[in-house]
Amino acid sequence: MTHPDAAFPDPRMGEPFLLTPGPLTTAFSVKEAMLKDWGSWDGDFRAMTKALCDRLVALAGDTKDEFACVPMQGSGSFAVEAMLGSMVPRDGKVLVLANGAYGLRAAETLRVMGRAHALIDKGDYLPPRGDEVGRALDADPAITHVIAIHCETSSGILNPVAEIAEAVASRGRKLLVDSMSAFGAVDLDVNRIPYEAMVSSANKCIEGVPGFGFVIARKSALEAARGNAHSLSLDVHAQWAAMVRTGQWRFTPPTHVVAAFMEALRLHAAEGGVAGRGARYARNRDVMVAGMRDLGFETLLADRWLSPIIVTFFNPAHPNFVFARFYDLMKAKGFIIYPGKLTVVDSFRIGCIGRMDERVMGRVVAAAAEALAEMGVDSAAPPAAAIAERAKLAA
Repeated sequence: MTHPDAAFPDPRMGEPFLLTPGPLTTAFSVKEAMLKDWGSWDGDFRAMTKALCDRLVALAGDTKDEFACVPMQGSGSFAVEAMLGSMVPRDGKVLVLANGAYGLRAAETLRVMGRAHALIDKGDYLPPRGDEVGRALDADPAITHVIAIHCETSSGILNPVAEIAEAVASRGRKLLVDSMSAFGAVDLDVNRIPYEAMVSSANKCIEGVPGFGFVIARKSALEAARGNAHSLSLDVHAQWAAMVRTGQWRFTPPTHVVAAFMEALRLHAAEGGVAGRGARYARNRDVMVAGMRDLGFETLLADRWLSPIIVTFFNPAHPNFVFARFYDLMKAKGFIIYPGKLTVVDSFRIGCIGRMDERVMGRVVAAAAEALAEMGVDSAAPPAAAIAERAKLAA
């Protein structure tokens, strides 16, 4: 396949590849787009904002003009909080589906906001399933909303949002989706997966840079959100209403980041949209996982739950393996990996997203082999206890 960025697959300019779930390695042309200054009230920038929103709604599959996109300044967590605080009425109740750090963060966000919530916590190894969501909704008629994490990057699980959405919709409740690390590479078409609103970020699978997130929501839900928000600056309804009225962000927008994102959207479309981007990430994952397993590493998850976004590996049991040393060696070889975020076992993560392809992932595996040799680690097999714990919790 010919990729639209002429520098692909090595746009580093001497920088290491970011094997993380975002920020991630971006195309040179995305970086270059930030060299121009923009007036936040100027008509050209307002037109850019409208084009950004229109293209994101189209990516979500809306063909009936039922949805709108509302960009929100700040990190992904800012945007998640904005969605929860705006979409959920103050007297509502949210069922949080957690199987890692980001589901638990949603629950903590609701706690801080004072919103009622219940929790299904599946731990690190398994996804929430539609049938258990249905049972929880049947047991608690006070629940008005459900929030699901599309890809739980603390473990790498790709959660089954389609079956969750069916369980929620069939019971007349409303689904909110945190698709922070999946939107743009994993299907979230509103015609197949009914949801009230979803949230993602500029610096994930669209391959932009950090600076804003965005909520794609039903217009009816945005209209109903008036007065719900707990925060002035994180009020999605107020941001949407201002943009409809004036075409402007309410507060200073990240102008350079928006310009970079428009270039990232162009590259995304040229690669084949969601399907093309997702296919490249899946190839990245498959090549990397196969190579790491050949070295003796074990994945946290069974193959059926491995996302094309990020993969968690157990730390080797070998006494010479120290993650901090492994990290430094990998960085010296041009690859920044990610520490683990599990509570039960020691682990690390390798991201599959960003401006790189399977050839780069082959180099990642070669670098890992060299790093193990330099550390004097002749086996990357994990502790027997980690495998036993996985088997027990996954049973």
